[in-house]
Amino acid sequence: MYSLGQFRHYWSNKTINYCVRILIALLGVVLPCWYYQFNHEITPLILGVIAAALAETDDSFTGRLKALFLTFICFAIASFSIEILFPFPLLFALGLFTSTFGFIMLGAIGPRYASIAFGSLLIAIYTMLGIHISTDIWTQPTLLLLGAAWYSLVSMVWQIFWPMQPVQQGLANVFAELANYLEGKSDLFHPVVGLTPQPYRILETKLNASTVNALNQAKSTLLIRSKRGHVDGPSDRYLQMYFLAQDIHERISSSHYRYQDLAEHFSRSDVLFRFKHLMITQAKACRSISEALETGSQYQYDGDSILALDELQASMQYLKDQQNPDWKLPLAQLFYLFNNLVTVEKQLSNVSNPDASTMTIENTSGEANDYSLHDTTAHTPKVMWQRIRNNLHKDSMLFRHALRMSVVLTIGYAIIQGFDLERGYWIMLTSLFVCQPNFSATRQKLVARVIGTIVGLIVGSVLLTLFPSQESQLVFLVASGTLFFAFRMNNYGSATAFITLLVLFCFNQLGEGYAVILPRLADTIIGCGLAVLAVRYLLPDWEAKKLHRVMSEAIQANNHYLGHIIAQYRVGKRDDVNYRLARREAHTMDSTLSSTISNMLAEPDKYRKAIDESFRFLTLNHAMLSYISALGAHRKRIDDPETHLLILEAHQGIHDNLESLEQHLLIQESDISPTSLSSELDKRLSEWREGDDESVRLILQQLHLVYRMLPELYSLANKFSVRTVLDENPKTA
Repeated sequence: MYSLGQFRHYWSNKTINYCVRILIALLGVVLPCWYYQFNHEITPLILGVIAAALAETDDSFTGRLKALFLTFICFAIASFSIEILFPFPLLFALGLFTSTFGFIMLGAIGPRYASIAFGSLLIAIYTMLGIHISTDIWTQPTLLLLGAAWYSLVSMVWQIFWPMQPVQQGLANVFAELANYLEGKSDLFHPVVGLTPQPYRILETKLNASTVNALNQAKSTLLIRSKRGHVDGPSDRYLQMYFLAQDIHERISSSHYRYQDLAEHFSRSDVLFRFKHLMITQAKACRSISEALETGSQYQYDGDSILALDELQASMQYLKDQQNPDWKLPLAQLFYLFNNLVTVEKQLSNVSNPDASTMTIENTSGEANDYSLHDTTAHTPKVMWQRIRNNLHKDSMLFRHALRMSVVLTIGYAIIQGFDLERGYWIMLTSLFVCQPNFSATRQKLVARVIGTIVGLIVGSVLLTLFPSQESQLVFLVASGTLFFAFRMNNYGSATAFITLLVLFCFNQLGEGYAVILPRLADTIIGCGLAVLAVRYLLPDWEAKKLHRVMSEAIQANNHYLGHIIAQYRVGKRDDVNYRLARREAHTMDSTLSSTISNMLAEPDKYRKAIDESFRFLTLNHAMLSYISALGAHRKRIDDPETHLLILEAHQGIHDNLESLEQHLLIQESDISPTSLSSELDKRLSEWREGDDESVRLILQQLHLVYRMLPELYSLANKFSVRTVLDENPKTA
């Protein structure tokens, strides 16, 4: 049983599973070619397999058939056009520029089309690599397409046997990220006197971004198996788990009070340590759920957290019995937090029971729960064209990237023609992989590409010398190709080293192994240089120049999310598509703001601005989102008219100020101040009545926490605008 369990654990690993598929495809090419001595056919067939694997996206069976049909049309156009136009350099350059631009703009339609576009450009350059030994226009494109067809067949058969594996892996990743988030959040419950929450908030923002990314990927996996957003059949159980994970995420991301105040009040009590222990125990449960999903086994709720909950409740009751007036307010916050974690525990205990899980995500509005997904897929040619047309302007990141890639590949071709470089097409191949939409990602790829290439060439030259036989080199070829796909997502430097080895062994089948070592190195350096120059000087996308816009959109998303929550305190809790969309957009923009600031720090010094103000703004924006999430986690219908009036008045003031702040950030005006902040309203929010029930107190408290953040947000917006003006016009300083 132990060995079987270990086997299931390794087999369920996404990377191992993927590599086995690649290994089968490569062996399916290498073994027949070796047996029948088709040495010259190995290279184009292998390159076809690689192009198809890189262009592959997750999809349903019918969706994959449609994608394959489009992929082979694009691959055929790309490969045959290279063969036909190659003798005519001017026409070739014109075709290269326009096709590159067109293929990349296809990415506006959706991720599937972006992958197909990348694969098509790749197959075009692979055709160029073998053009010097091509004897006609049919042989090489046909072999490339055959290699792609073989991998596609392996992948389709794989999906027939394991159709739900991507969904399981996507949800497993979600629960793994929720575990990381819970562990990160638990660090805030270490009762240190003088706690400075900003470093924890920044770390929490990164963990939240990873969780949001995992949720979005899981949603995409479920959506492509749906019918216009409606999921049924085998995916239905996983959809319920996805909604459950969303609700857990909303509760985990909630903040009910200022952590530094809690640490100050309870620094000599064990209550915060018990909260920390409970959250770590729940994180352990999330990891167990993740592992069960990966392996396809049944999750068994062990109830370890029940004892932690009981002990925590006893500890809180003990503090309450002390009747310390200084603890009255913070202790109330602990009870809100405790109730929130109790609900998380109920959800975790019901993960294995979809019906019970559905009931846990309660709906108090009187309407049926809406379990449809927001479908953003372009289903008609009209919508597809509209998306492309909406990106045909210089402010579009995709348009800029398409233009850069077109220029870079065309210049690379001009260099090859000008210097008559027989194997110079690795310049274009390198540029295709290294040139990314922003400077930060391009720089990371560049360093990894150069180091990986050098390592691969050194190791490859040694292996070619030590293992001269064809059989041993074919073994290394298959191994290096498999390891390239194993490392390409998480360690691009290692992936580059392995793909370099594959190239050396492929070309050695043609008798050119040693001959490509120096050209490969030189072409890599030239291709990297072109990519960096393009990203830096051709319509550059400096993060600092759009940071104010991202800040504005983050504030707007929080405001929109808060509006949806306040509306439900009138009608009751309802997890409909509009509410979930508003919640997801708020978390996505918080993640985008975090990544924008991180990318800005990787850019040259003169393109960075207002770093301290940016990080403080990020901290406050995430804190606001956490306070709003607490309101969302505790939604219920409130019937008292007087309370509703106060809530609406407070929300209107917050809404007006966030709208004003959003506009000022967008146009970068300085010297702005909060509007309509009433000291009387502030007092009424902070001092609720004894007769108010817990739900009313929570609403007023959370609105007050958001309310008191507004002055500092305006101050940061002013400082950010002033720093921007000074950075852009240093003479005015």
